[in-house]
Amino acid sequence: MCGIAGIVGPAGEARAVHSSLEAMGRIIAHRGPDGAGEWVSPDGKCGLCHRRLTIIELSVTGSQPMIGQSGNVISYNGEIYNYLELRTELSSGWTFRSHSDTETILAAYDAFGVDCLSRLRGMFAFAIWDGHRLFAARDRFGIKPFYYVISNGVLRFASEMKALLPFLPEITTDADALAEYLTFQHTIGDKTLFRGVRQLMPGHYLTFENGVLEIKRYWDVSYELDENHTERWFAQKLREELLDSVQLHLRSDVPVGAYVSGGFDSSLVALLASREASFARIGFNGRFTDHMGYDESEYARAACEMGGMKLHVADITSDDFRQSIAKVIYHLDAPVAGPGSFPQYAVSRLASQHVKVVLGGQGGDELFGGYARYLVAYLEQSLKAAIDGTYRDGAFVVTPESIIPNLSVLREYKPLLSKFFAKGLFGPLDQRYLALIDRSADMTHEVDWQALDMRGVAERFGAIFNSEKNVRKEAYFDSMTHFDFKCLLPALLQVEDRMSMAHGLESRVPFLDASIVELSATIPALIKFKGGQLKRFLKEVFGPDLPRSIVERRDKMGFPVPLNEWFSGPLKGFVGEIFDQQRSRQRDLFNSEAILANFDKAQPFSRKTWGLLSLELWHQMFHDRAAAWRALAIDSKAPIPSP
Repeated sequence: MCGIAGIVGPAGEARAVHSSLEAMGRIIAHRGPDGAGEWVSPDGKCGLCHRRLTIIELSVTGSQPMIGQSGNVISYNGEIYNYLELRTELSSGWTFRSHSDTETILAAYDAFGVDCLSRLRGMFAFAIWDGHRLFAARDRFGIKPFYYVISNGVLRFASEMKALLPFLPEITTDADALAEYLTFQHTIGDKTLFRGVRQLMPGHYLTFENGVLEIKRYWDVSYELDENHTERWFAQKLREELLDSVQLHLRSDVPVGAYVSGGFDSSLVALLASREASFARIGFNGRFTDHMGYDESEYARAACEMGGMKLHVADITSDDFRQSIAKVIYHLDAPVAGPGSFPQYAVSRLASQHVKVVLGGQGGDELFGGYARYLVAYLEQSLKAAIDGTYRDGAFVVTPESIIPNLSVLREYKPLLSKFFAKGLFGPLDQRYLALIDRSADMTHEVDWQALDMRGVAERFGAIFNSEKNVRKEAYFDSMTHFDFKCLLPALLQVEDRMSMAHGLESRVPFLDASIVELSATIPALIKFKGGQLKRFLKEVFGPDLPRSIVERRDKMGFPVPLNEWFSGPLKGFVGEIFDQQRSRQRDLFNSEAILANFDKAQPFSRKTWGLLSLELWHQMFHDRAAAWRALAIDSKAPIPSP
């Protein structure tokens, strides 16, 4: 786990290339506190930068940028968990000089070219210079980040967007990405909130040669449902694959702990890991104790006791929010996915004091149907089917009778239900799901909607949601989980990466192994979501491995933060100060008075308050300080704007 950056363009002066690499390396230094390296080609066409966090191969032989025996040079961020198996396969044609997974990528690229990507099992973003062209790739699911900018025939890339800001002609907001953010609280394509900065999408690679950029997809998930195997077969296969993934994710030359939120997914990963001798048996949790309903540490403690783990808990207060929120936005680069990033920042800080690597449960909700909104959507569809008489017992995923026992899960979601049903019942499925996940519904006066292309957002959403290439069956469940896997999950992984790397901590996600994802996509919705039971199949398979209190709990809310209580209480003045600055009152598209007038009136667990506050802090951190960011392009030793 590290930070990477680089420059590719016409032949240039080595000193200028080194200066740019130094600036980018300083900006992402927190990602790799254990080492730093730069390399510039003799002709000045390519420069690579690396900041190292030592996890595998702790000696200097694992340092980067690394030059292979064929002369190719790599800068790489991530972990290839099957590097030992690949090393054995490739040893006949490659003389290994280190025990690192980095060199394994170089050997695989030398042997297989672009096809090496299909053999890599892990999380990665890397760039290889072969003397003529740059070859860069990102892992299948977007666990590791890769951003790039092209200007005047020069490509610059980095692990974080902020490292590219000094080299933009100007720091401005991309209107299409902003419209997506206001709708979903994340973007759904390769555009970012910074105009001109693009992300290499998950499962893609790029080449850049003689000023020509080409991007291709090398992997995609396909919902080719397997109707030939039984539920018992799927259960046995899933157990085998997850146990194998957890074992591989424990490969490390430093201790490995785990996030334990108290939910099913993180608890399961931690408990499966606790059976392995290589696991440190340390868990980490965060809680809010100054308001009722925001402390889930008792469930985390139950999981840790079952697995013989020691639990460390971070007590998080409104003062922590006041002191840390600007740092959270700084490290995120762009506010995404919701307020859970703030407590994750605090828990990662705690974890970094004990270990260098943690396991997490990210991906379980998208693969196996863990979000309550899936139940909301099917509640409407089961009503429609009952009225129309179109459901068939044993074939329809959710019947009116089967869904009733599961509705208690929605106790805290009554405000959402009210708004959702008010938008028009029984419409087309894509429009109904868009209405369900739309975060902009209660921001009527805060935003100048006429200036944004919201129709374009709906069209881009529809193209993904209705994709026949990926979802070939009629199950609504598959379309919903497919969209969330493709669009929401990368945003959550951005949070996972940034909040851990802010503290020099590596976060690993065993659910996101290609074998598990591809298996999950073949399991029919009737098995995964029968009767509207959230994560029904996953619980059937692994329920006996967890404490009963976790398996049977029906009140899991993710990582809720008492924002409304804070913003109407101890942090009311803090919020007012943020929006009372002159520049805040002059933001294009935003009405600061309307924002403040309704800030403490949002519904519990509403994303409105988080979305607007973090967006304003983002403007202050990056847009209002554009001159300071630009100064780094001129003087690589200039002060880095910091929170």
